[in-house]
Amino acid sequence: MEEEDAAADPYLPYDGGGDTIPLQEIPRRGSNYAMSNGGGAASSTTHLLDFLEEPIPGVGTYDDFHTIDWVREKCKDRERHRKINSKKKESAWEFTKSLYDAWSGWLVVTLTGLASGALAGLIDIAADWMNDLKEGVCLSAMWFNHEQCCWTSNETTFAERDKCPQWKSWAELILGQAEGPGSYIMNYFMYIYWALSFAFLAVCLVKVFAPYACGSGIPEIKTILSGFIIRGYLGKWTLMIKTITLVLAVASGLSLGKEGPLVHVACCCGNIFSYLFPKYSKNEAKKREVLSAASAAGVSVAFGAPIGGVLFSLEEVSYYFPLKTLWRSFFAALVAAFVLRSINPFGNSRLVLFYVEYHTPWYLFELIPFILLGVFGGLWGAFFIRANIAWCRRRKSTRFGKYPVLEVILVAAITAVVAFPNPYTRQNTSELIKELFTDCGPLESSQLCQYRSQMNGSTAYTDNPNQPAEPGVYSAMWQLCLALIFKIIMTIFTFGLKVPSGLFIPSMAIGAIAGRIVGIAMEQLAYYHHDWFLFKEWCEVGADCITPGLYAMVGAAACLGGVTRMTVSLVVIVFELTGGLEYIVPLMAAVMTSKWVGDAFGREGIYEAHIRLNGYPFLDAKEEFTHTTLARDVMRPRNSDPPLAVLTQDDLTVEELQAVINETSYNGFPVIVSKESQRLVGFALRRDITIAIENARRKQEGIMLNSRVYFTQHAPTLPADSPRPLKLRSILDMSPFTVTDHTPMEIVVDIFRKLGLRQCLVTHNGATASDLWPKRRLGDFLVLSQKKISFVTWLRWQTKIQSPSCSTDPLLPGRLGGRRM
Repeated sequence: MEEEDAAADPYLPYDGGGDTIPLQEIPRRGSNYAMSNGGGAASSTTHLLDFLEEPIPGVGTYDDFHTIDWVREKCKDRERHRKINSKKKESAWEFTKSLYDAWSGWLVVTLTGLASGALAGLIDIAADWMNDLKEGVCLSAMWFNHEQCCWTSNETTFAERDKCPQWKSWAELILGQAEGPGSYIMNYFMYIYWALSFAFLAVCLVKVFAPYACGSGIPEIKTILSGFIIRGYLGKWTLMIKTITLVLAVASGLSLGKEGPLVHVACCCGNIFSYLFPKYSKNEAKKREVLSAASAAGVSVAFGAPIGGVLFSLEEVSYYFPLKTLWRSFFAALVAAFVLRSINPFGNSRLVLFYVEYHTPWYLFELIPFILLGVFGGLWGAFFIRANIAWCRRRKSTRFGKYPVLEVILVAAITAVVAFPNPYTRQNTSELIKELFTDCGPLESSQLCQYRSQMNGSTAYTDNPNQPAEPGVYSAMWQLCLALIFKIIMTIFTFGLKVPSGLFIPSMAIGAIAGRIVGIAMEQLAYYHHDWFLFKEWCEVGADCITPGLYAMVGAAACLGGVTRMTVSLVVIVFELTGGLEYIVPLMAAVMTSKWVGDAFGREGIYEAHIRLNGYPFLDAKEEFTHTTLARDVMRPRNSDPPLAVLTQDDLTVEELQAVINETSYNGFPVIVSKESQRLVGFALRRDITIAIENARRKQEGIMLNSRVYFTQHAPTLPADSPRPLKLRSILDMSPFTVTDHTPMEIVVDIFRKLGLRQCLVTHNGATASDLWPKRRLGDFLVLSQKKISFVTWLRWQTKIQSPSCSTDPLLPGRLGGRRM
């Protein structure tokens, strides 16, 4: 057996470090344990002590890249709860322990909310400062970004409110001039230099220290919450590197956002704090309740949307969401939002950057363009999912994927070179969305708000945007069209790079650009054709009728919904994000339309598509099973397969049991009465058997290769000269879930989904008829059956889980610094 590190139990998932193992190593790591033939240390006593009546260290835990048994975990929690309740009246100390256990759930989500809010505020402030560093520096205070630098200046003008003597561009610092071709080229060069520097540093930190820190993290979190173990994915090392590299990646100007990775950051906080409380550290199912609450806190600080965060956790990521988890998720989101508001990273005394106030209502005829924006969002979502998955698949299957640093540098260089000439692609994506959402008024100096006043024909920034557009507006629309094409192309190639990369903000930016273009077009139609039947009832000449910023907001929601296929949570997030509660009906119409259009091309969202691409064992509740087959049609073994590997309850020796384990790769074995009877007694997991035998050799005297192994309550009758028998009844599952061979497969699928089973046994007239179905293989069956592949093909299908979408082999260093972190 592998030598264990005394400082860290290798069987505990999420050891909090950067020890990452390639998923291709699963067959050698998780299934085939090498059994030693030597005995363990002899006990000093000759008293007959069956140590297996006591808990065995390691038994009941899980290997890396394996699924948990939800039923067993819930039973363990109920037993723990009964034990605490039975002892709490014995003494004041036991009563205090029971109170600590009862309140531990609220304590862990409080700590998670505090940490998530603090880290989100730190990331927001650092990302804004580093993003402005590409353009210049504040001489009076180096730690101020561009906006903060000019707050106290008295020399700014209305038209150029972002220019002040304290802020110096790189051309002014290096060349001593602010205008001219030379200064433009110098600023261009420095912009590219800083973008490449930030991107290179981010990808190097991820590659060397924490490969799991790349990507969005939401596909893996969904898989983890469904019961899968990815050790180190939510550890301390991943948290630290993801926090640093997220700032660098956003500041590099790549077409990505920080909102998705903030969910991963919050889940890392929840996982780390759960180890402070035995109630959660020793139970994987209970730990996932904390992770569900942490997901809500992550969205709460990402968008300033506490209620939307709770709904996001419920609708999008959580697999098991009891009522108490709903309350704790709400509380975690509340605490996280409160901390973020106290930090005030945006300097506007609000939780969000996109807060807007529109002064006109929406009218019924506007539902037509809102629905058209929903159609665009659905088409964009379907196109993006197919294009991005095709590119990620090509990255995995070609040599290009072996050079992640080069890929990031290449994409960052193209992004910086193309983005700088266009002011709408040069600026921070969040600032772009804010500008597109904002309604035109007397305090706005954007090109999008240049309208000709009717009073004297001069250009003015009027309260009423329903005026003839100046050339500046048309120029801005052309630039927005180019920005739209640029964002669409670069987002496809950016999502999945080996840096932290979120998809929320780029998708919202694409929708906001499209929506603002449609809004301006509608606005000008209403002005020049106010006598059309669509406009004459609501739009009088000179009246404020159309709000282009509202169209940008609706377009942003539609495009994000088309990519993620979120509905209820997305609508709530958007109106919390913008404060536009009055416009909830247009948002609902656009989001629902985008989902319908996207589902017409495929029911998977981008996160489900990446889960399938990586081969994670995830049974999507939204996936329908349409085949009319029975359990006997897909059970293993079939007639052409080797006989079922089983264990008998009392006539195996240790040597024979070792041979069964070493010659097979199954994760567990049915235990039967005898070869003749075939009546099912229970089910024993492979790793539990291995650990129990090794513990017996170390702690019991007389355990030899010819020792009898029995799973019954009482030892079988043995000759007097026989070696000491080994009792393994304590590791036997006496109530494995079974179905008959005539059970319809749709029922079996529902059983796996709703009960969270790890395996299921098939019986025929009470006798064991087949081996277990791991959830991984059942998931493969569901995927393959959609392609109409025969069941025989599925039976021969050997599951090989791929690396995470951002953790290909070149990024997996194995151990950090030669030790477990």
